[in-house]
Amino acid sequence: MKNKFTNALVEEISPYLLQHAHNPVDWMSWNAQTLKKAQHENKPILLSIGYSACHWCHVMAHESFEDIEVAEVMNRHFINIKVDKEERPDLDKIYQLSLQMLTQKGGGWPLTMFLNPKNLTPFYGGTYFPKVPRYGLPSFIELMKNIDSYFKQEQDQIEEQNKQLLETFTTFDNDAQMAKKLTAAPLDAARQQLGSQFDKQVGGFSKAPKFPHPMHIDRLLRRYAATKQDDHADEKALYMASLTLTRMAFGGIYDQLGGGFSRYSVDEYWMIPHFEKMLYDNAQLLALYADAWAISGNALYKRVVLETAAWVMRDMQSESGGYYSAIDADSEGVEGRYYVWQPQEVKKLLTKDEYLICEKRFALDQAANFEEDWHLYINCNMDNLLEATGLEKNQLEALLLSARNKLLVAREQRNKPHRDEKKLCSWNALMIRSMAIAARYFEDVDMINSCDNALSFVQKTFWDGKRLKASCLADKVHLNAYLDDYVFLIDALLERLQMRWSSEDLIFAQSLADAVLQHFFDTEKGGFFFTSEDHETLIHRFKPYGDDAMPAGNGIAAQVFLHLGYLLGETRYIDAAEITLRAAWSKMSQLPYAHDSLLTALQYYLRAPEMIVLRGKIDKVVVWQQRCFSAYAPQRYVVAIPDDVENLPEALAQHYCRGDVVAYICKGMQCSTVVDNFEEFDVLMKKSEVSKND
Repeated sequence: MKNKFTNALVEEISPYLLQHAHNPVDWMSWNAQTLKKAQHENKPILLSIGYSACHWCHVMAHESFEDIEVAEVMNRHFINIKVDKEERPDLDKIYQLSLQMLTQKGGGWPLTMFLNPKNLTPFYGGTYFPKVPRYGLPSFIELMKNIDSYFKQEQDQIEEQNKQLLETFTTFDNDAQMAKKLTAAPLDAARQQLGSQFDKQVGGFSKAPKFPHPMHIDRLLRRYAATKQDDHADEKALYMASLTLTRMAFGGIYDQLGGGFSRYSVDEYWMIPHFEKMLYDNAQLLALYADAWAISGNALYKRVVLETAAWVMRDMQSESGGYYSAIDADSEGVEGRYYVWQPQEVKKLLTKDEYLICEKRFALDQAANFEEDWHLYINCNMDNLLEATGLEKNQLEALLLSARNKLLVAREQRNKPHRDEKKLCSWNALMIRSMAIAARYFEDVDMINSCDNALSFVQKTFWDGKRLKASCLADKVHLNAYLDDYVFLIDALLERLQMRWSSEDLIFAQSLADAVLQHFFDTEKGGFFFTSEDHETLIHRFKPYGDDAMPAGNGIAAQVFLHLGYLLGETRYIDAAEITLRAAWSKMSQLPYAHDSLLTALQYYLRAPEMIVLRGKIDKVVVWQQRCFSAYAPQRYVVAIPDDVENLPEALAQHYCRGDVVAYICKGMQCSTVVDNFEEFDVLMKKSEVSKND
């Protein structure tokens, strides 16, 4: 059937849109020509938003969008627009919020919205609709017929509803009066909220479906570090973070053979995932597990970091250096088929000793946990395995590694899930940042090279010297970048500078920061808009303060402007961050735990980060640099500049070398300590660290 039809999506570059290019539905892309057509014909717009790795998007596509009967109704009554939410997060955020306002329920994907063609404002919406009534949902065909009748007969009511929705948008996103004083109150309140939502049995902060919520875990680790430095360590915060990370690493949400995490767990025990793997989830979790290892020295966390990084480099990084976006949940039309096993299949692949270990390790001797198959999770830890087998630790580890490698090789021969090879600037930036963090801790050359290759790709592909683009596939680059693209990339560059000095990277970061201030900053009320001032006009121009699956653009903006401001002595950057925090204060105060990234910026503002500039001979300064990264110190920022580097910014040019190495240590804008003795430097470092040796 797919080959019988071709629609306008055949000209797109998004893999998700191309999946629908041969539907019988007369799909069009979101552009001025399509919107003008809808207005001219006075047909409501059926807006369908999804993404390539979305399981229920595939279900609705197979049931409805590939069905001639459904397509006939869609084509007769509507202008049908298909949008990739990963390429157009601006549209997705607006219409997801619209759905919540219209229905007082949460959104999701596929998102199905019906828009008034006159003003692009929705008057009805939902997510997945089946072709025939089920799951308590109406038939999609009958729903569309009712929508068509409603649109033709109730124009006045639709206009009034549209007006109310737009007014609600204005009220919802209206910044309250700027805070006169910034305090630690939201930091304390967020800690209490996370504690009340914590699952004491298996970690995490909800029942099923259970998401990792990496920003919550990061907030708890930072809380622990701050309170430990003040000599009243919040051990419960560390416990909540550690239990969550451990149970996730033991669970089926983690790929026990290939590394990397799925989007979420459908059960509350982290056992059975929704099998799609997203680059942005794994980027955030990679850095988290590296930080957790720096605190605890837990070998499990190190293994997760190394395996996840290896999976990213093996399966998610292109030859050109950029990182791909996602891997689908389905293969051969069945969710999870690529990942599940039968015990007899495993037994044939392994030696007797290997199988006996895997049988206990991965619960192959227990009942099937995914329909009639076994999805691997860790049911028996290493201590219990040692006791059960009577083997020496090195023997057990060797057998387990050998077995896992054999199973991975066998799995690689299966039909693989679809990979979305679109590359997004913001998601690449998240992974570059995390690779840099992990590379610092483990001094891993492969991670360093992966980080550098990706950064080179991003700069060559998305940056034209003045502005960024957002998305590319192969050699096709398009779409103006969003706030996230800019500030996530600045964050990645700042982490890359900690790993290895580059004056060019600093200049790039400054250029990006200046572009953000010019094109995204609200000079009247503070804060940053998600879209630039020259972006396409939509029904609402919003400011992202609250975190969702990724950190909020305003939170990361405030963080990077503080770091850049303190590093360069540039007060306009610091002022922009402060104004953003003041503008966001009411939202942070009302629901603190939903604003983790802004809370981290607030913590930087209230307790200025420790800025350390090392200058010295290249072979000597690296030892001091490595000392700075031997423990967890989230309030520390370090750059090591070889003594022969010239043409530094004025603030850094003042830091010159006297002897082999000199360390300049500042708190915020106040520099008080200059150290040229390594033993003295070591003592000073311990004062602001959380060490696995504590």
